[in-house]
Amino acid sequence: MREEKQLLRRQMKDKLNQLTPDQKQTIEQRLYEKLWHNDSWKAAKSIGITISQGYEWDTTPIIQKAWEQGKRVVVPKCFPKEKQLVFYQLNDFQQLESVYYGLLEPNPETSEKVLSNQIDLLLVPGLVFDKNLYRIGHGGGFYDRYLTSYDGKTISLIWREQLIEHIATKPYDIPVDDLLIDS
Repeated sequence: MREEKQLLRRQMKDKLNQLTPDQKQTIEQRLYEKLWHNDSWKAAKSIGITISQGYEWDTTPIIQKAWEQGKRVVVPKCFPKEKQLVFYQLNDFQQLESVYYGLLEPNPETSEKVLSNQIDLLLVPGLVFDKNLYRIGHGGGFYDRYLTSYDGKTISLIWREQLIEHIATKPYDIPVDDLLIDS
């Protein structure tokens, strides 16, 4: 199962990296529109979201829209030794610092820690998704661990090519509540 997931991860990263900037932007625009019209987005007062990089869907417009709408934005910091995510309030992009692998994460010294019960909607990243709402992420298990104690709504934004029929799961895998697909 592990090798299958690694293969699916690799194949999807290749597909995502092959999108032209115009194709990627078109997909992102459709995803943003679906998100803005989603009831969970409309109802949420606080949004948990990652800072995107490279082939990932650009989260900057989502963050900016949330700020415009008066929503609280929280972003994760990874603690690799503990394999944990901790979310911090993001009021300004200047609070971010470059950490391992060039990831942008909040600086805990300048950011307020936010508990999972203070996040209404969590936008969960991933590479491959199935029709049962399970996902293959980047392989660290950070989100699956976090989701065990998270009770709010979860949504993933995906390109139709990221959806497959079935992903082999383990008992600790947690599906998202909803997939917004760019079709």
